[in-house]
Amino acid sequence: MNKELLIRTHQRIKPFIHRTPVLTSQLLDDIAGCKVFFKCENFQKMGAFKMRGAANAILSLSDEERQNGVVTHSSGNFAQAVSLAAKKIGVKAYIVMPENASLAKKNGVKTYDGEIIECESTAEAREFTANKIQKETKASFLHPSNQDEVIYGNATAAMELLQDQPDLDVILAPVGGGGLIAGTALAVHYFGNHCKVIGAEPFEVDDAYRSLQSGKIERNTTTNTVADGLRTYLGDRNFPIIQKYVDRIIRVEEEEIISAMKLIWERMKIIIEPSCAVPFAAVLREKEEFKSKKIGIILSGGNVDVSKLPF
Repeated sequence: MNKELLIRTHQRIKPFIHRTPVLTSQLLDDIAGCKVFFKCENFQKMGAFKMRGAANAILSLSDEERQNGVVTHSSGNFAQAVSLAAKKIGVKAYIVMPENASLAKKNGVKTYDGEIIECESTAEAREFTANKIQKETKASFLHPSNQDEVIYGNATAAMELLQDQPDLDVILAPVGGGGLIAGTALAVHYFGNHCKVIGAEPFEVDDAYRSLQSGKIERNTTTNTVADGLRTYLGDRNFPIIQKYVDRIIRVEEEEIISAMKLIWERMKIIIEPSCAVPFAAVLREKEEFKSKKIGIILSGGNVDVSKLPF
């Protein structure tokens, strides 16, 4: 892994992604007691940062591999990202989705011509079904968060943020499967200037926090959080990067997530999903730590079911 590889990754995916804006709010700065720069991946193509990793993973395949298509398992954003990236690059996409995935996300996949194969809503069923398709079609498997090419693609969001704001003290990102925080940590390591990376996670699914404590990948026994994008656990490709380059993980309560989400909707007039609000909730929870600093936050996505808002 090196700096040049990240630069090449960014060049490769540029034609397939938006360079998303960095927004600020004087009012939110006053509330937080620090200067916050929001990297708006909710404005990314298909509505989330995952377009970056999906595009890079598909573009990294050989011509021969691309002819056999790609397969992934995802209940939401990565499913849509792979479908759209595959469509733009001209590759067939097989998407394994749990039968209880939201209709909005299934419709998103169909819009981008992804072929949905439904399965039971367990991790085992997802993996079994994806393996079966891989064997039958010789499609290349893309992992939503635990694959090097996906992690490097994700890193480009923080790279752009640091190009726009080179003197940030800290960048925060939410932690679910670990693909975004690992990519962010690599970007900050190679392009940051005395900048730290801090993860943010709900108390209800604090597997990454516990993994850093124990030194091994921990699982959650419940998924009882409004931040539905953060219910997955870390993988063997991203966990070592997180161990090495992430300063710490701050945990937040459910009410804090909802309150932070509401503030961003009301004050910035932008739509973010609950998982997105977790880093800002962490800043509000630990005000002393961030006081008067320059903080970057990756707003990971805006694919929210507006008929089921938590406020």
